[in-house]
Amino acid sequence: MQSVWSLLSSPRHLVVFEAAARRGSFTLAAKELNVQQPSVSASIKQLETSLGVQLFTRRHRNISLTHAGERLFADVARAFEMLEQSATSLRQRVSLDHVTLSASSAFNNYWLLPRIRSFQQSHPDIDLRLQSSDREPDLNVEPISLAIRLGNGQWPDCDCALIASEVIYPVAAPRVMAAAVHLRNITGLLHQRLIHLEEPIRERPSWQEWFKAFSITETPPPSGLRLNDYALVLQAAMAGEGFAFGWHHLVDPLVKQGMLAARTEWAWTTGRGFYLVWSKSIPLIPQAEVVKEWILTSSNLEK
Repeated sequence: MQSVWSLLSSPRHLVVFEAAARRGSFTLAAKELNVQQPSVSASIKQLETSLGVQLFTRRHRNISLTHAGERLFADVARAFEMLEQSATSLRQRVSLDHVTLSASSAFNNYWLLPRIRSFQQSHPDIDLRLQSSDREPDLNVEPISLAIRLGNGQWPDCDCALIASEVIYPVAAPRVMAAAVHLRNITGLLHQRLIHLEEPIRERPSWQEWFKAFSITETPPPSGLRLNDYALVLQAAMAGEGFAFGWHHLVDPLVKQGMLAARTEWAWTTGRGFYLVWSKSIPLIPQAEVVKEWILTSSNLEK
C-alpha cells in the first residue's frame, strides 16, 4: 500500500479524479466535493505529475479523459464501488436490530420452518429473517448474523458448531420404493431412475461418489432428472420422479410422516457435517446469540 501512495502522492487526488471523470467537469466536481475549482485542477495536475501521464484533455470549458485516464477511471470507479458496498454492509451489520440466518432453501424449508413456530412463541420480540442462498455468504462483510455451511468445521474467519453429521441414503416416494421389487442390493439402483442434484456454486456429492463409497465403480446412467436445488430434489422425489439423495437430518421427518421411504441400511457417512457458523471478528448481537443457542439446542435434542 505504501508503494501505491508513492505513485499517487495522495489518496485525496483519487477522490478528486473520480469525481471529475464521472461528472466530466472540474467545476461540477468542485461543487460535489465542496471545494473551489482551482483546488480540483491542482489535485488533477499533481496526480498527472506523479503518474507521468496526462489524464484529461483540456479544452475551453470542456474536458475529456485520455486513454490513460479512461483506464485509471475504470479501476478507480470499480474500487470505490467495492469500498462503498463493504462500508455500507459493515454499517448495516453494526446497526442491525434483527437476525438474518442464511441457509440453503432445503434447510430453511425442511429443518427451520417446522421449528420456527416454537421459536416465535418463545421469543416473540426477536425479528428472525431466513435468507435462502445458493452460495456461501461472507459473514465478515455481509449483514448476515448466522449461516449454515457444509464442510469439515474448519473456516479460518468463522466460529462454528456442528448441527448434524452428513449422512446420506437413498429415498423415494413410498409407491416408487414399493415398485422397485428387484432392488435387493445397492447395484440395483443403477437401473432405477435417479434424481441428480447439480448446484452451480456449492460443492455437493454426486451419485457416482455415493456408489464409489460402497466400492461400486460403475457410472450411473446419464438419464434422470437433474435439478439445481435440493428442495426441488425432495419435491420431485415425493412426487414419484425417482430415487434421490436423502440427507438424514432433512429427510428423517419426511420418512416418519410417510412422505418418503428410505433405505437407511445403505447410509453413507461422509465425514463432513452441517455447521452453524458466525464471524470471528464481528460480535453477535444479543438477539443473534439467542437464535444461535436455540438452533444448537434443537439440533442436540435430535442427536
